[in-house]
Amino acid sequence: MVSEKVVVKNPTGLHLRPAGVLCKEAMNYASSITFRFENITANAKSVLSVLGACIKTGDELEFICDGPDEEEALKAIVDIVKSGLGE
Repeated sequence: MVSEKVVVKNPTGLHLRPAGVLCKEAMNYASSITFRFENITANAKSVLSVLGACIKTGDELEFICDGPDEEEALKAIVDIVKSGLGE
């Protein structure tokens, strides 16, 4: 299991479009990919779970990957969040 914290920088937070981008990227990996925000744990492969976390600009997320490709998955997820999730 590996984890890393990242701050959401896109100005509108994780609304539907960036949540979809995040989930689409997460689905490329066999590992379990979740994130923690405050007292919420969300499945990064589920758009509804991501949207339900109500992530806004400046919020810090801790992504946790566990599985056969966990290192690769964590790097890809952190990179895509840092890049603004297509926004």
